[in-house]
Amino acid sequence: MDWVRMISKKSFFLGLSFLIIILLATLPLYIPPYPVISLTSIIMYIIITVSWAIFSGPTRYISLASAAFFGVGVYTSAILGEALLLPVVIVIGGLVSFILALFIGLLTLRLRGMYFIIFTFGISELIRHSLLWWETKMMGTVGRWVVAVDHVVVYYVILVIFALALLTAYLVKRSRFGLALKSIGEQEEAATHIGINATVVKTIAFAMSAFFMGAAGAIMATRWTYIDPKIAFNPLFSFMPVLMAIFGGTGQLYGPIFGAALFAYLEEILITKFPYYYMLIFGSILIVVILFLPHGVVGLVQKWRKGGLKRQNANP
Repeated sequence: MDWVRMISKKSFFLGLSFLIIILLATLPLYIPPYPVISLTSIIMYIIITVSWAIFSGPTRYISLASAAFFGVGVYTSAILGEALLLPVVIVIGGLVSFILALFIGLLTLRLRGMYFIIFTFGISELIRHSLLWWETKMMGTVGRWVVAVDHVVVYYVILVIFALALLTAYLVKRSRFGLALKSIGEQEEAATHIGINATVVKTIAFAMSAFFMGAAGAIMATRWTYIDPKIAFNPLFSFMPVLMAIFGGTGQLYGPIFGAALFAYLEEILITKFPYYYMLIFGSILIVVILFLPHGVVGLVQKWRKGGLKRQNANP
């Protein structure tokens, strides 16, 4: 029966997710330090991409403010790292990004389409250049040193943030709140007419996604030890999650995870071998995906599976 198949499918993916988390948690016990450091960067991109998909996936609002929220977390760690315990700094980094997203959401989430995309990217650039101006003119120096933390500790903290982001995305997707987000993405006017406060729902989801980006930025700053506005608010942190999510597909939770993991690994390779061309390669892949895979790789796999089931039913 269909409902039995659905329950089995959910149980399978929940069990698989749990096993993957357990496997990731035990990796530092038997692999060298460098793969652990590389895996930390990959998980960081997965967190940003999954967080981005919590809001942008169902609503279809393309946000380019990820760099702003991530960078705020980085600077929170740089400013408070010496005075407070690491867990407190991470939570504060997430909360500051959450509050910033609430403010941005209330200002911008009445905009749609290209206007919203441009405004969110403009916010990231405004914060980056404002901080650069402040440090240059007022502080007399650019950048800050951050309290360094052991790479294994950074790995486990980023893994916990990943697990929480994944759990949040799963619960939102299967809640009434997630249904409201999806209805906004399908037809916002109709959602408003049936009683959904679209602005409030969008703003809460936007701020929720920003929390995990800020928390990830706060812990990653301790791995870099030195940061400045160009590092913290790198525009790549705004564009890469969009590319990763679109490539993987936003229809299912594992789509952004797959896209982020693959592209983060490719970035590690291409940035060393083709430092002047890797963004051109990524851009070309994005164009191909938009033209030929509008639902991403996961959508293509689902299409193949449905086609196979139809052929199976037609030829019992």
